[in-house]
Amino acid sequence: MKLSLIRSSLVAAALFGAGGVYAQQAPQAEGNWLVRARVVDIIPNKSSDAGLVAQDAVTLNNVVAPEVDITYFFTKNIATELILTYPQQHDVNLAGTGKIGTVKHLPPTLTLQYHFLPEGQFRPYVGAGFNYTKFSDVNLNVTGVGPLFLDSSSTGGALQAGMDIKLSSNLYLNFDVKKLWIGTDVKTAAGVKVTHLNLNPWLPGVGLGWRF
Repeated sequence: MKLSLIRSSLVAAALFGAGGVYAQQAPQAEGNWLVRARVVDIIPNKSSDAGLVAQDAVTLNNVVAPEVDITYFFTKNIATELILTYPQQHDVNLAGTGKIGTVKHLPPTLTLQYHFLPEGQFRPYVGAGFNYTKFSDVNLNVTGVGPLFLDSSSTGGALQAGMDIKLSSNLYLNFDVKKLWIGTDVKTAAGVKVTHLNLNPWLPGVGLGWRF
């Protein structure tokens, strides 16, 4: 009886010890939240419709800007990402005239993502969603025409592709590119449409992410 009890105790101790070693060696489950900080190059499409000016006569310059995104994983593969920055200022140019002023725009974007290899070191993903763009601080003026104005906001689609590279248990290197559809009418003070401006920018970016 005593011998049987001793054997049972030894077996239990061995199983408990093995379980403890396994618990120490097993990887910890990753959190549902991933926050990234990126630097992005905002590259507007050099395109505007023909109207009171020639086609593609009105363009915006490129801008390098900081970006923060917050990602929540519903499952290992499915996540949603909210992409944020502060209003970015662009120079506005008119063909044959040069710079005619500046404008700021703020394009918060929400995408639904699919992550292909959620447990790998290299984790590619794609996403699709929409952006809501707010235009502000419009300061445009053309000699002989006067001040110009833009629609206050724009809503359009968004596509995204990227990759997270795991550097440590929580830290990731991120490469990302987005395509946004943003457009606005350019009008005179009397409300006459001059052209429709197609910003539709590409946003390639690189940054670091922290998952918790």
